[in-house]
Amino acid sequence: MKQQSSQLGAERIPKLMVRFSVPAFIGMFVMAFYNIADTFFIARGVGTLAVAALSIAFPLQLIVTAFAAAIGIGGASIISRRLGAGKLHDANEVFGHVIWLVGFLSIIMAALALTFLDPILITFGATENVLPYARDYVSIILYGSLFQAFMMAANNIIRSEGNAKVAMLTMIVSAGINIILNPIFIFWLDMGVSGAAIATVISQAIGAAWIFFYFKTGKSSLTFRWIGVMPNWKVVKEIVGIGSSTFVRQVAGSIMFIAVNWMLIVHGGDYAVAIFGIINRIMMFAIMPMFGIVQGMQPIIGYNFGAKLYHRVSDTLKLGIVVSTMLAIFVWTVVMIFPAAMMAIFSTDAAVVDGGEEAMRWIFLAAPILGFQMVSGGLYQALGKAKISFILSMARQLLFLIPLVLILPSFFGLAGVWIAFPIADLLAFMLSLFFVLRDRSTLFQKTPVSAKLREAKMNG
Repeated sequence: MKQQSSQLGAERIPKLMVRFSVPAFIGMFVMAFYNIADTFFIARGVGTLAVAALSIAFPLQLIVTAFAAAIGIGGASIISRRLGAGKLHDANEVFGHVIWLVGFLSIIMAALALTFLDPILITFGATENVLPYARDYVSIILYGSLFQAFMMAANNIIRSEGNAKVAMLTMIVSAGINIILNPIFIFWLDMGVSGAAIATVISQAIGAAWIFFYFKTGKSSLTFRWIGVMPNWKVVKEIVGIGSSTFVRQVAGSIMFIAVNWMLIVHGGDYAVAIFGIINRIMMFAIMPMFGIVQGMQPIIGYNFGAKLYHRVSDTLKLGIVVSTMLAIFVWTVVMIFPAAMMAIFSTDAAVVDGGEEAMRWIFLAAPILGFQMVSGGLYQALGKAKISFILSMARQLLFLIPLVLILPSFFGLAGVWIAFPIADLLAFMLSLFFVLRDRSTLFQKTPVSAKLREAKMNG
């Protein structure tokens, strides 16, 4: 595995990007397909109100998983740079802290959410008709939050040490089991949204077990290590500092969902909430290839930055921007041509399909610039630039989208909610571009001669 990590600083960048991005993309594609299938089965097996319940429940799920994502990505950034600098012992220490934090925080968050579940769901926009469905779904999902948190954080760690295929297989196994179990619990056992939640928890538990055995069987250069009852707060601070941008982005996404759901209820009712729930699932599916590019480039950038191979950092960044932009343009083209057909997959209700066609075109209007936004945010995380990563993660949803969602409906009604999305994307793109241009001297600096000699030695 040590040799696996060292290849991050030796192999050609395009080959590495394929090696890391393709497994990440396939794994996330399967997970996104699960979300699509989940919505499809619930829409067909339970109805439009149940789909609206998924949209209401989504912000709470984001908040609960935000901790795991932040810890996993923060820890992965540090571990990849420690491995690049040849500090295996330090990398293992960070790994132990990631496991400790994930276990502690996921249990606390699930307990709090279960205690105040109904008030939380009502605050998130659940109406009298939607609340029973949302309660049935989330109350079960929360019991599996520890499995989900461990799987999410550990997968980022696995990618950071250069084993993207294992991370991919983990997501394939978990999502595949979920897709198989969904129709069994929803249709054959007639358990509705509760059945969908049970299927999800079972699949997450199996995915967590898969990862546990990966680390226990010695296939990783990292090992489980008991760090004691109390962690090293210096290590915790470093993990949280880098991962905070991910946490803010997901919590901002949760707040955004709450704001959008409330405005949709006011200006469009439960059907508008259901429309957004469907579009959000499609959106998650559409941007997965770009997430794959970001996840593929992060360990490469982190390792080579730690090894002072700066030319490899800049080459990886350029390739990531080009490929992610091409993917974003492809997504935009497909959505603009087939919005009604995509909505019709999930609903036979003419009002949902017609309303969704207009909403989808507005929401995806600025999709071609999403790739650059995502790559730039992932770049600063990989470099350990916590403050800039924090700002970029916060900007689109908290600074731009939420104010626009609250203001524009006063002038344009329901359409104002949809119009807010492309405007926020444009503003976030401009901010990302500003930071990348400002830091170009750092991002494209020369590699020291000593690092070049080390690279030549690794290439043999």
